[in-house]
Amino acid sequence: MKNWAANLTYSSERIERPRTLAELAGIVAGEPRVRALGSRHSFCDVADTTGVHVQLDLLDDGRPPLEVDPGTGVASVRAGLRYGEVAAGLHAEGRALGAMASLPHISVAGAVATGTHGSGDGTRSLAGDVVGVELMTASGEVLILRRGDADFPGSVVALGALGIVTRVELATAPTFDVRQDVFTGLPWDALFENLDAVMGSAYSVSIFTSWFEPDVRMVWCKSKVSTGSTRGETGGEAPTLLVELGAAPATEPMHPLPDVAAVACTEQGGVPGPWFERLPHFRLDFTPSLGEELQSEYLLPRAAGPDAVRALRALGDRIGPLLLTSEIRTIAGDDQWLSTTGEDSIAFHFTWRQDWPAVRALLPELEAALLPLGARPHWGKLFTVPVADLPGLYPHFEDFADLAARLDPTGKFRGGYVEELLAR
Repeated sequence: MKNWAANLTYSSERIERPRTLAELAGIVAGEPRVRALGSRHSFCDVADTTGVHVQLDLLDDGRPPLEVDPGTGVASVRAGLRYGEVAAGLHAEGRALGAMASLPHISVAGAVATGTHGSGDGTRSLAGDVVGVELMTASGEVLILRRGDADFPGSVVALGALGIVTRVELATAPTFDVRQDVFTGLPWDALFENLDAVMGSAYSVSIFTSWFEPDVRMVWCKSKVSTGSTRGETGGEAPTLLVELGAAPATEPMHPLPDVAAVACTEQGGVPGPWFERLPHFRLDFTPSLGEELQSEYLLPRAAGPDAVRALRALGDRIGPLLLTSEIRTIAGDDQWLSTTGEDSIAFHFTWRQDWPAVRALLPELEAALLPLGARPHWGKLFTVPVADLPGLYPHFEDFADLAARLDPTGKFRGGYVEELLAR
């Protein structure tokens, strides 16, 4: 079986889709190697195993797939659900998540395990919304960890190394509306000099570029709107800053990839709608993006943003020919031990043409520019940083390794590069 982009063939002997916790416990206890497999959207072997893969899309734990505590607003959801399904269910209950990733098609447990994120100065990664985790450990027993427990900071962005996550608890807020406005042709000098202001001009901002173009191709601004209003809470009918800096409002719906119709994208043009129908870039009921692509991403301390933009712009002639598109986003920090956003961060995402030899040859050059600025590669995407160097990027890595060894002493849940990462 291959991953979503078909650039990776998994090493597992077979795939199991248990329907009950008892079935799952039997698999976990009876197999020497087991790993959970979500929506298969990782581009590297972070979720791989030479043993048995377990998918939880059919798992029924005897509770509703999604239930919201009316007192706290905390939502308990089955780990195998996709974010788009969870979001629609929460909206029906009058609740919302703080952030959504570009794709609503990804599974909850898989997304938080690798540090997946959306964009917004004030919004954390998807793992930042997690306040509780239920997982099946190597013994087949269920362990519950909640915020405040000593081991909780190591339990969410955990790369599947602690066990099979069966349920996740998410903090929610009252539901809200969002309008999405797209701007084109922002001059590079304006971005260099006003990066923080541009990224803060709406609730969620994404910049799309190929790095070698004469101007920044697009800026997507997703603004919260008050009930019954079309005005963004940042003020005005749309973020006026972009126009003041020389960008122009898009005259038609846009896709992140050049020359691709926007039919799969969430509604633009400043039309207000529910948060879960605007914060992702793509609609749940459409096939996302192209599929035939590769992805890399590097997350840096927010203060390094201007230097990183200039460094990547200088490499534009090298990067551009291999790109489908590149995206810049910001994320608020969180306290997860393996989070790539342990502090307020800026992320540089690269969607490559599916030419791995050429991309692999370029990545060391790109990493040489970004690593000195404090970059951490996304756990689920492609990079050439030696795995042995990754622990040094995380101050609490040894705490995580100790937790993994305690919950999984035989390495049942290790595989792919996680095996090497946790080798001692």
